[in-house]
Amino acid sequence: MSDATSILIVDDEAPARSRLREVLADLATEFPHRIVGEAANAPEALAQIDTQHPQIVLMDVQMPGMTGIELARHVSARAAEADHDDPKPMPLVIFVTAFDEFAVEAFEVNALDYLLKPVRAQRLLGALKRAHTLLPAEHLDAIDQLAKATNTRRRHLSVHERGRVILVPLETVLYLKAELKYITVRTREREYLIEESLTSLEEEFSDRFVRIHRNALVARNGVAGFERVTPDGEAEAGDPYWQVVLRDVTERLPVSRRQWSIVKGLAG
Repeated sequence: MSDATSILIVDDEAPARSRLREVLADLATEFPHRIVGEAANAPEALAQIDTQHPQIVLMDVQMPGMTGIELARHVSARAAEADHDDPKPMPLVIFVTAFDEFAVEAFEVNALDYLLKPVRAQRLLGALKRAHTLLPAEHLDAIDQLAKATNTRRRHLSVHERGRVILVPLETVLYLKAELKYITVRTREREYLIEESLTSLEEEFSDRFVRIHRNALVARNGVAGFERVTPDGEAEAGDPYWQVVLRDVTERLPVSRRQWSIVKGLAG
């Protein structure tokens, strides 16, 4: 089984997961594989992707809490920001849908594949073989195309902490700050660390966050006001500057001179 393809099944309904196992078993001769796990929701799926490193994920589209398309965006974002010196193998995603035939045909303009429930063996076999023809870059681009076509954006940031996955709702995030190779995610309650690019986050969530400094984004609706600071000191370190006053937390974040004209009107 050393050449067998590793597969993770993600569906919130146990009967659907069992059905996929049965169909995969029927294809074992034509498509050698091993099922490395099952997940009933997004946090379970992200955790198992981290630990089991599946090559292919069979993923439901409609799931409570987070859709399969949003979950795929998390996989795409992490793969895009993977450190070349410490690569994180990301799987190819095949969606499993309950949509009608018209919707499935519309989705097939993208490079990914989609299966209509109940899954048929030959349809699944074709999807699995097709997945192996995709280059990783093509796959990530296809996920981004799909997300744009369906107006699906991430509503959470996925935090990997002490062997578990925490989904942080974007609406609770007050600021994002780049520190070394990590991004600090600050909510009213606490801080989290993620490994993503601040520039990519700015592009993806430009309607929610605004850049105040080269290393920081703040939530537009989290700005309570600004205050002028004249620190003690000499030379450049002592020059007056503006800083953001945030709602619900005591931290103050400096605003660069370059960004001041952009952000000064945010306080409501």
